[in-house]
Amino acid sequence: MTAPDPAGPALTAAECDAMVDRWLATDLDTWTRDVVRRHFDPATGSPYWVRAAQALPFDPRDITRYDQLAELGPTDLDLLRHNDPADFVPLAVPRPLAGRVWDSGGTTGSPCRVFYTPDMIAHRGVWRRWSFVTEGFEPHRRWLQATPTGPHLIGNGAWEVSGLHGGVAYTIDMDPRWVKLLIGTGRLAEAADYTDHLLNQILDVLGGGRIDYLNTTPALLKAMLRRDPEAVARLRGVRLSGTQLSPALYRRFVAALDGGVCGLSYGNTFGNAAGLPVERGGDLMPYTPNYPQVTMAVVDRADGRTVVPLGAIGRVRLTVLHRDLFLPNVLERDEAIRHRPATGFPADGVANVRPLAAVGTGVEGLY
Repeated sequence: MTAPDPAGPALTAAECDAMVDRWLATDLDTWTRDVVRRHFDPATGSPYWVRAAQALPFDPRDITRYDQLAELGPTDLDLLRHNDPADFVPLAVPRPLAGRVWDSGGTTGSPCRVFYTPDMIAHRGVWRRWSFVTEGFEPHRRWLQATPTGPHLIGNGAWEVSGLHGGVAYTIDMDPRWVKLLIGTGRLAEAADYTDHLLNQILDVLGGGRIDYLNTTPALLKAMLRRDPEAVARLRGVRLSGTQLSPALYRRFVAALDGGVCGLSYGNTFGNAAGLPVERGGDLMPYTPNYPQVTMAVVDRADGRTVVPLGAIGRVRLTVLHRDLFLPNVLERDEAIRHRPATGFPADGVANVRPLAAVGTGVEGLY
């Protein structure tokens, strides 16, 4: 599978739907076995993982089941801060590499950096389109992407709504690291000025009713409601990306949209989950991982290994099992409810995600 050129022909809706159906039918143990062998192959594997295998007391190519990935231990995200992102891409991907390196937000330190191959971009985009359809966002509409831009993967959403959902995308500039720096150093007046700067850009694009849907963060939408609630009410819907969202705030947004769609997404630079329909009047906000390339577990906060019972709260543990990126057992800076989606979803999901204060996540800012 090759990602379409954002400036060229897009995948059709039927092609996207067929991909999701095929992914959901994938046997996770078989997928795990194939991905692990690809990354640890001495000749064509990922340079980082081939080196790492030399220090292991077993041959990781002997892993045959998903649950055996625990034997590899957690992935320290410092690996993505201090290594060449190309070292995590198998040599089976033709060199020289051509593509984008994307950065995390840098909330807990210097940013993590990940190289995205065309297949990785396509996988994420198709799942995003699946979310748009599931949540009720109509194709061929006009979107404003008011999220982090520049090195941040969420900014690629402008292509996802235009190239895969037939929409027209407007964008604004947003640097989340700057506002985090302002808040972290106590320069709250300047942080408020930056928020106003973003709102001015957003409301300028929204003027004249040219936008149907807004993709933004809970913090920015909350600020918009204070500034211009009528502009929010005129939208056909909003899609929110970020963890600063409680059930009470979600219900407030739904009321402000006056019948419009309110969709949700959760993820980061290297692993994402698709929003599912909100349940219990907004009390349960669930997500399903972009399976099989991404899986999520909710584990005991203390040991980081024991999966909590369904409905219980624990720390989010992410595993990336892409043919072009392997990151086992990443302990996220978030906590959530362990949730099992309805029939048809082969893996656990998460619900009601929020920052995990116990790990010292730092300043969330506008994201």
